[in-house]
Amino acid sequence: MKLCQAALLTAFAAIHLTGYSQSLASSAAPPVIPDHPTAQNAAPAYNRPSSSLRLHNYLSDAFGPYPAAMSLFTAALQQGTDTPPDWHQGFRGLSKRFGSDFAISSANNTTRYALAEALKEDTLYYRCTCKGPWKRLRHAALSTLIARRGEDGHSVFSTPALAAPYASTMTAVYAWYPSRYSAKDAFRMGNFSLLWAMTTNISIEFIPSKAHSVMDRYHLSSRRTGDTSEVEHE
Repeated sequence: MKLCQAALLTAFAAIHLTGYSQSLASSAAPPVIPDHPTAQNAAPAYNRPSSSLRLHNYLSDAFGPYPAAMSLFTAALQQGTDTPPDWHQGFRGLSKRFGSDFAISSANNTTRYALAEALKEDTLYYRCTCKGPWKRLRHAALSTLIARRGEDGHSVFSTPALAAPYASTMTAVYAWYPSRYSAKDAFRMGNFSLLWAMTTNISIEFIPSKAHSVMDRYHLSSRRTGDTSEVEHE
């Protein structure tokens, strides 16, 4: 029943986001967040990230200190709950969990960036220029499955953002997880991965810029964020 509910929620979100992105793309001007107080004014110009910047972001997201730190954190949580129990406890068990989580994260980002390159999408997250916590929260949540496309950066439903979490967890289940794990478990893990991506967007949206600057200095922030000094969206 939980699996069916998760599938229905995912399908509903995809349908809602598709309609949302189509409504944004219907305008010839660069996209703005719905209900933005200055929605009728011209939005800031969009500058698509260069290929070198996209490559740098990919390498940082897939193999940098941030995914390593988050993988270690997740592995510690799994160690505490003995998940999966087949890997037991101790340093060896923690090492297996860390290696698995880091590989899943790398596969997730590799799939997302590769598909985004093929579809000419910009999957970076851009903070909302709107005002008010609820509007910003809605923007952050919906941006989980929204990307920019074209020179004008119009918003589209992002297939890479939806496919990547499930592709990575399916890979894990059938490549190195214990044999008793199945597609059902991969789907459940993918749901958590997608939820984590949404949580990351929300944190990016509401954590002060100065805090992000400090994290950037020590390479402890995700490179999924667009450089707002170059471009603003929504």
